[in-house]
Amino acid sequence: MTSQRSEALANHLERGARALADFASTLTDVEWNTPVPKDGRKIGVVVQHVAIVYPLEVQLAQTLAGGQPVTGVTMDNIHEMNAAHAKEYDAVTKEAALELLRRNSTAAAAAIRALSDAELDRAAPVSLYSDAPLTCQFVLEDHAVRHSYHHLARLRAALKR
Repeated sequence: MTSQRSEALANHLERGARALADFASTLTDVEWNTPVPKDGRKIGVVVQHVAIVYPLEVQLAQTLAGGQPVTGVTMDNIHEMNAAHAKEYDAVTKEAALELLRRNSTAAAAAIRALSDAELDRAAPVSLYSDAPLTCQFVLEDHAVRHSYHHLARLRAALKR
């Protein structure tokens, strides 16, 4: 049985992914390939980025849900991953990115719904936050759930929409 909290978190993630997909589906080819100011990645690459990191973000939260610390994750790692991702997916098509966004957000929401309240409340040190003990729910909210909303705002600003 899904807890009300995990259901709410999954619903928030799904709404954000849908909003990002709805926005991205309206983009012209020129807009899709527009670099995001201060970021440098193309808008399409950022959509692909959100989709591709859902499994990693959920895995980190599941680590905490299991009572284990998250180790070895730093901002330098994230910047390296994002740079490599930008190169690898520089020519990503809208169709491919939107399909991955749909598939991975659906899987992420299902994984979140599988978490109990006790798992959401479980905390352990997280290297990305200077080993502060954080709950599974906080990590979900700050990463997987927030990610699409965060990038959608930046993409809209880049296109002044």
